[in-house]
Amino acid sequence: MKSALKVYLVIALSLSLLSCGDRKTLVDIGTEQQILHIGNGTEPAEIDPHTTTGMPEYHLQMALFEGLVSKHPETLEIVPAVAERWSISEDGLVYTFHIRPTAKWSNGEALVAEDFVLSWQRALSVALGNQYASMLYSIKNAEAYHSGKITNFSEVGVTAIDEHTLQVILENPTPYFLQILDHHSAYPVHVPTLLKYGRMDEAATRWTRPENFVGNGPFIIEEWTPGKVFSVVRNNNYWDSSTVKLNKINFYPIDQALVEERMFKAGQLHKTETMPSTKIERYREKNSAQYKGNLYFGTYYYAFNVTQKPLNDVRVRKALAYTVDREAITKNVTRGGQLPTYALTPPDTLGYTPNAKMTYDIELARKLLAEAGYPDGKGFPKLELVYNTSQDHQKIAVAIQQMWKKALNIDVSLQNQEWKVFLSNQQLLNFQIGRRGWIGDYIDPYTFLELFMTGGGNNNTGWGNARYDELMRLSTSAKSRDERYAYFQEAEQILVDEAPILPIYNYTTNYLLSEDVKGYFPNTMDYHPYKYMYLEASNKGGE
Repeated sequence: MKSALKVYLVIALSLSLLSCGDRKTLVDIGTEQQILHIGNGTEPAEIDPHTTTGMPEYHLQMALFEGLVSKHPETLEIVPAVAERWSISEDGLVYTFHIRPTAKWSNGEALVAEDFVLSWQRALSVALGNQYASMLYSIKNAEAYHSGKITNFSEVGVTAIDEHTLQVILENPTPYFLQILDHHSAYPVHVPTLLKYGRMDEAATRWTRPENFVGNGPFIIEEWTPGKVFSVVRNNNYWDSSTVKLNKINFYPIDQALVEERMFKAGQLHKTETMPSTKIERYREKNSAQYKGNLYFGTYYYAFNVTQKPLNDVRVRKALAYTVDREAITKNVTRGGQLPTYALTPPDTLGYTPNAKMTYDIELARKLLAEAGYPDGKGFPKLELVYNTSQDHQKIAVAIQQMWKKALNIDVSLQNQEWKVFLSNQQLLNFQIGRRGWIGDYIDPYTFLELFMTGGGNNNTGWGNARYDELMRLSTSAKSRDERYAYFQEAEQILVDEAPILPIYNYTTNYLLSEDVKGYFPNTMDYHPYKYMYLEASNKGGE
């Protein structure tokens, strides 16, 4: 409540300033001084790139770290970053990266190839608990090291040939390997700083505090006041600092879309993370230049904890899944152009569209529930659906709660949780039904389907299937795209048949963006490197 009160006080102050006539807003001043003000959804849990999984954290990490490669914000093509160039062997197994001689850490120390060897060793260490460790499994022996089958990291296919040359050997040719290297799990971390405040494989130490932090991205931390602001300023030791135009970015933890929209209209934000679903249509009708909306490479779904009764019964899970009217949700609740979905992977992902689809069939759902021992919902235990604090998540949960009550005559209670608590409970399987969403880390079906391999760091359902695991492993050594996609189709069918999740819709981005923000390019991955952004006063458009 305290952080929400602060936000409302900011709005009230801004509105009073506007009423005084020509006084400048925070955005006006920010534009003049190259200070970007952004809504970031919620308070970040951490900024350690090897221990986080959420988008609020990733938005900050994009400013503070950089991998061997990055993506062009307009085309999403891979471009050089810490590595100025690279070569790939003819068989697609050996990548040789040449580190820029000008690459430095924010404290001025040289960034060298060994930094990536040590960082990836940390990311793959069992004790750290990195939920994204599997992102590096395409590297030779990475999975074996992470699972403890081997203990000598020198057997993993990552070697510093010299200070500026890094060699990476893969298990199998991996078409999307370069895309993986732009993911936060592959970012380097400054090992001497980590060791100053704890062990290499220790999470949540003080190395990420502003006064201790050392990174290699275009910005460094200036302030982190929980519930108020996370501020970054230019890193003058960044190798490409001449490209960076922004002097500072303020990220605000605002988990209420209506508050964000009011702050934007009051001149307190250059960009919102989202916007109230009830207002999207109005902005569209007015053809507002500030409203932005486009398809987003992700899926919104509910996860079932299959280790708890009655969700350990596939008939119960299917009954719940088959009574959700996804079209009604996207048309009447989210109202942001989202696409109803009946499988996990978004359609037309590099030419792959899942054939498997969950049905919407209330009569079949009632039959399945009766077979499970709960005819007309009789004797059905009360379940709880949890979601992280958000008005839009709440609206969706209420709609689905009512669908289940009407179709199956069962009661499901709702609980919202703060982001850190929510993430912890999901990982510990301390829930029954949980809101989840997955944004693709790279453009390939594997980024969605590998989620549900047995014991996967981001599985968080307790579900596993040996054939599913086998299919995912087979896909990594497939000889053709057709063979690979056939494995994916079979795996997706298993996921639909066993229903550990309930896919609801494919995402769109809907947000407000000041016309002062330049160098910002809408794209399907919602990928927006801050190093290319700058601020320039424009004629202000209305709603």
